[in-house]
Amino acid sequence: MAYEAEEIRTSQEIFYYLLEHHELREEDELLLYKAYAEEEAVRNLVKSQGEIAGSNIERYGNVVYLIPKEENNFLGFSKQQLKTALCKSAATDKDYYLSQFAILTLLVEFFDGQGSSSKSREYMRVGEFMNCISLRLKEGADEEETKEDTAGISFQVLYQTYEALKSDDRGSRAKTTKEGFVYNILMFLQKQGLIEYVVQDEMIKTTRKLDNFMDWNLLNQNNYQRVLRVLGVAKDE
Repeated sequence: MAYEAEEIRTSQEIFYYLLEHHELREEDELLLYKAYAEEEAVRNLVKSQGEIAGSNIERYGNVVYLIPKEENNFLGFSKQQLKTALCKSAATDKDYYLSQFAILTLLVEFFDGQGSSSKSREYMRVGEFMNCISLRLKEGADEEETKEDTAGISFQVLYQTYEALKSDDRGSRAKTTKEGFVYNILMFLQKQGLIEYVVQDEMIKTTRKLDNFMDWNLLNQNNYQRVLRVLGVAKDE
């Protein structure tokens, strides 16, 4: 298929905008948004550039998102970068997997995958979130004790790692405390535009960006069941 020079230029403008802002909102850049939404040739060119850059370009509602693929450490995060951002110094793999488990727990508590929207609640208190992490880990560890063989990440190891963190009711932000561990995860998610963390009220809310991503991308039935199985709250069929 032959493309016009103007179509190529417009697609490049859109892709550069996505590289800079990671999302293209209709209310912010109407002309670029309309070009992507209404012109198939432009949209195909933008998606092609995204593919070359190891990313997916997806439109959810009136927003176009640049979503780096898992192996994309240039536009996304490497495992080591996430360790540094989310975990205490000299973190091991168990610390890293604990941080990922905490994020999955937050997603499952907010999104149940049912109905026209997967979102099941508007907010969550930090204390409740911390209790959920502990409860889910303990449930997984207890279930492991009844099995002769376990594969993958050990819930018992993650539970012990979480409980080994100190507890500090003064609101510590040190990553060696439970409060600090959770605080740094929430701040990271907020910087990515996925949640709103109201520190003074200890309240967590999800953003439209995360709501859209969960409804349109992650929570198709196959992916949702996979997340539940990781958390130990759903069985393989």
